[in-house]
Amino acid sequence: MTRDLTRTTVGIVGAGPAGLMLSHLLAREGIDSVVVDHRTRARIEGTSRAGILEADSVRLLTDTGVSDRVLRDGERHDGIELRFRGTGHRVDFRGLVGESVWLYPQTDVFTDLADARERDGGDVRFGITGTQVVDLTTESPGILFDGADGRHGEVRCDILIGADGAHGVCRTAVPETSRTHCFRAYPFAWFGILVEAPPSAAELVYTHSERGFALISRRTDTVQRMYFQCDPDENPANWSEDRIWSELQARVAGPDGFSLKEGPVTDRSVLRFRSLVCDPMRYGNMLLAGDAAHTVPPTGAKGLNLALADVRVLAEAVETAVRTGDRAALDTYGPRALRRVWRAQHFSYWMTSMLHRHPDATDFDTHRQIAELAALTDSAAGSTYLAEGYTGCGAFASL
Repeated sequence: MTRDLTRTTVGIVGAGPAGLMLSHLLAREGIDSVVVDHRTRARIEGTSRAGILEADSVRLLTDTGVSDRVLRDGERHDGIELRFRGTGHRVDFRGLVGESVWLYPQTDVFTDLADARERDGGDVRFGITGTQVVDLTTESPGILFDGADGRHGEVRCDILIGADGAHGVCRTAVPETSRTHCFRAYPFAWFGILVEAPPSAAELVYTHSERGFALISRRTDTVQRMYFQCDPDENPANWSEDRIWSELQARVAGPDGFSLKEGPVTDRSVLRFRSLVCDPMRYGNMLLAGDAAHTVPPTGAKGLNLALADVRVLAEAVETAVRTGDRAALDTYGPRALRRVWRAQHFSYWMTSMLHRHPDATDFDTHRQIAELAALTDSAAGSTYLAEGYTGCGAFASL
């Protein structure tokens, strides 16, 4: 079979935020790359994805010249509300740690990065099929694929990056004997809806209730995103709008009179989640980044921020390896990235276990959770710990 061969310094599988940001950062240092993805750009932009950006992630987008649209169209949040026993308790990020987060959908982050790569003449190939990664332990690893035009393509590079998500081909290309998977499955999922309605609260509301967790998030002035805990095998088709609203209202109800502003439900889906860490993050001359290397439950709002933190560290390691010709520099990436990954895993697990009702929960478990939430919100030290974890500063900052 004849293939159209492209030679580049860095080959990147996956044109999500991690892959595109890495390509952008490398280009700023004069390092060429080729990015491939089996999805079309339209398909990625048409997939609704929520997004909470830490301040460091916002600075990475703005300070490196991707775009400042997040500052114009994003919504800065200076705190969140923890709601339990029917009463809200605000955690003031700005007052506690001097940082904020931005509500800015991951889809918009992707659009900004894709536009930046197009603006700067980046080589990004969407809509490919049959992706394979080969010769990973050689000096010239490769990506084989069929292009959107039907022609057979091949990219040969010095360094290959797997940024193709949790279900991509790169992580599974690493032999099981050469990787360790730390994994945890959760016995619950999120039932997510998009609704045409005004906001119900100024900031995100994380709710603990005897019926299970609920998250009241935001999207725009007229479209909102909300979630409630459900069984992982729940069928969204079984839920009418009346049933959805009845359940959500029951979970947030309380003596303070808080209620949700209702409207037509335009989308509904069930989001399963799990925790996974692949260690090491390097195999031969392939390195993993983002969801290809680790996933977290969404409760702590860490997934996208971890992916961007990964590639910031990875770009430094790749630049050193390219400039010096010493690929041993790539060994610094995994250990540095994993220190932050494990702190984020801990934070996400902690938030998840504190707020969700386990299927086998007893009265003891429920009262213990409430006591933990009360101790957290009644203590400046406890609230500061949550603020640091959520905003990604202090002990949770990139290392």
